[in-house]
Amino acid sequence: MSRAEMAALGWDECDVVLVTGDAYLDHPSFGMALIGRLLEAQGFRVGIISQPDWKSAEPFRALGKPRLFFGITAGNMDSLVNRYTADRKIRSEDAYTPNAEAGRRPDRAVTVYAQRAREAFHGANVVIGSIEASLRRIAHYDYWSDKVRRSVLADSKADLLLFGNAERALVALAHRLDAGEPIDSIRDLRGTAFLAKPGWLPDAEWTEQDSLALDRPGRVESHPDPYAMEPENSVASPGAEAAQPVRIVPATERVAARRAARGKTVVRLPSYETVVADPVMYAHASRVFHLESNPGNARALVQAHGEGPGRRDVWLNPPPLPLTTPEMDFVFGLPYARKPHPSYGDARIPAWDMIKFSINIMRGCFGGCTFCSITEHEGRIIQSRSEESILREIEEIRDKTPEFKGHITDLGGPTANMYRLACKDKKIETSCRRLSCVYPGICENLNTDHAPLISLYRKARAIRGVKRVTIGSGLRYDLAVRSPEYVKELVTHHVSGLLKIAPEHTEEGPLSKMMKPGIGSYEKFAAMFERYSQEAGKKQHLVPYFIAAHPGTTDEDMLNLALWLKSHGFRPDQVQTFMPTPMAMATTMYHSRKNPLRKVSVDSETVETARAGKVRKLHKAFLRWHDPENWPLIREALQRMGRADLIGNGPNCLVPRHQPGVPLTPASNARTARADRAAGSRCERKVAGGRSASGAAKTGVNGATASAPSGRFPAGDGASGNRASGNGSTGNGATGHGATSSGSRSAASTDKGSRGGGASGEPRNKASRGSAGRKAATGSKPRG
Repeated sequence: MSRAEMAALGWDECDVVLVTGDAYLDHPSFGMALIGRLLEAQGFRVGIISQPDWKSAEPFRALGKPRLFFGITAGNMDSLVNRYTADRKIRSEDAYTPNAEAGRRPDRAVTVYAQRAREAFHGANVVIGSIEASLRRIAHYDYWSDKVRRSVLADSKADLLLFGNAERALVALAHRLDAGEPIDSIRDLRGTAFLAKPGWLPDAEWTEQDSLALDRPGRVESHPDPYAMEPENSVASPGAEAAQPVRIVPATERVAARRAARGKTVVRLPSYETVVADPVMYAHASRVFHLESNPGNARALVQAHGEGPGRRDVWLNPPPLPLTTPEMDFVFGLPYARKPHPSYGDARIPAWDMIKFSINIMRGCFGGCTFCSITEHEGRIIQSRSEESILREIEEIRDKTPEFKGHITDLGGPTANMYRLACKDKKIETSCRRLSCVYPGICENLNTDHAPLISLYRKARAIRGVKRVTIGSGLRYDLAVRSPEYVKELVTHHVSGLLKIAPEHTEEGPLSKMMKPGIGSYEKFAAMFERYSQEAGKKQHLVPYFIAAHPGTTDEDMLNLALWLKSHGFRPDQVQTFMPTPMAMATTMYHSRKNPLRKVSVDSETVETARAGKVRKLHKAFLRWHDPENWPLIREALQRMGRADLIGNGPNCLVPRHQPGVPLTPASNARTARADRAAGSRCERKVAGGRSASGAAKTGVNGATASAPSGRFPAGDGASGNRASGNGSTGNGATGHGATSSGSRSAASTDKGSRGGGASGEPRNKASRGSAGRKAATGSKPRG
């Protein structure tokens, strides 16, 4: 952190200088600490420059020129997601900065820091990484500038980009540089990207294939092995080769040959200039990119940037192989101080407050939610720590953290309940091309046994000094219902009163674009949760999250969701609006209006998206149907949609006819009363007829009707004409868990009306109490 500290250690120079946009917290949930400790364990001298002033190169000279390289990261969050809400408004706080002070990092921090490091020391090697670099490794749509931008490699002029779980690549790179190998010759590390001259190939055995020749019509399904019935040890009989003019090649040999050829093939994506000019080609490139994400069968990718003499190819090696359990244990078992750097004194760092008593037990997510980029960063294959490693970390928290009072606040990761879940067959896992293991249904090859997680919970709460273990990570409820024993264990012992859960929507249209299960799965879990809570004698609540303005969502979809919220007693305070973050498939839908989940062409499915500010505001207003500030906008929309019957003070109406506080004459009061009686009658007739908000016959999934029974809601809801409780106040710096540069969790500041795109660390927000004693439809959680 300083020259004085270097002198105290007897160092005259650093081997590696890491630059981060976060405050320095020496804890494995923060990527910079994890990387620094890992390199230190390999014998390297590591210096860290935290939140430097980027307005000049001088702060980047603080520790001198590194002997091996500068390691550049924006921090645990994407710098733009960290600074701006989904409405592109500047946030008032930064959870990763002392005293939550905003404005301590630049926009597009990776690019700015890399350029300043190069300016500070010409000739120094510059390596970029973290969530920000990882999700910008190819041409990508940038929501904040509303245009397609170049790969971050082209803008930052870095020598190398590390993406995903980068521990192996990082250690190998450091040792090879230490041995004197030039950085521009290191081109074979998995999980790395770099700029190359046009047409460059590693050797003569490599071939290039155009991505347009790979995309095939139809859904992405797992393909049956046509040789499955042949014995694996099938061989030709002795002498057969000499007797027959054509040798019968065994299936295993043919498969091996195909894999070898695949390993020497690079797929050329449409160029940057092409995807800028043609949204259809952008969607095609996104589809191919995501299909090449399984480290077991992914090929290298290449994308041209520029034209003429200045043209360069962005070359992406296949994703890194997942860490093994012993490797995960080693990384998380390094000697972390488990506290912020002493230079911060007593300053409060909200991200640290959130995670100091929580434990990351796994990485990765096979959910495949299209609004989330966790797969592109941490991977789809779950990487779990051993039970012993996790329990040892709990004991370290107990022994090393003075403020610990016996409460472990989380045992989780990107999701709460994917610990040790994996494909039943390694061969199937390495050849699979599905984008999700749980959509449209849970794969028959997925092991969903929650027994290891149940065992971990029981042993964790039995540790001396531990009074309580609660789960703060979001729960994948469609998996949880497969194990009633797990749900009972969770509800009985590990819920703090609120449990985060993410149905995201109620309507099939947007759910199909999210790759999320139907609302029936939520209803099934909610019933189990309620039953086991009652059996345990506890009053506990679910905190469901919903997204407004997600691609594929219509005004009718949001109206149906609002009616569902009302019928279930949810009155959200702070709500979530879709934020298009780099690399997410939902972002591709938002930009191109095409569905990359299927073959993309000019005539393929068009995905309608709420892009205009007024439409996004309306969708957000439907989530907060009870707030009087939203009633004028909702009334206007209901009249336009032909649903004026939902305007009035009847029990089945969504909003009242008049604003509170507006004086009414006796005559107008009489007219309003007559209109309300008529509107209530119409509402009742439509409910009796099974009409939904869109006017079609519908009772909802799993029997959940769109309208509430009369008298369900107490005074204070929208139907009564009185202001509902909860005024949309901003959060107080609550944080959650997301992806870091090495796949650890992150924390994110809370702000009103914003919703993350998952791995980028965008926060979920705090909830408010529902009018029927239920919790509101928001919470504090990033997506992984």
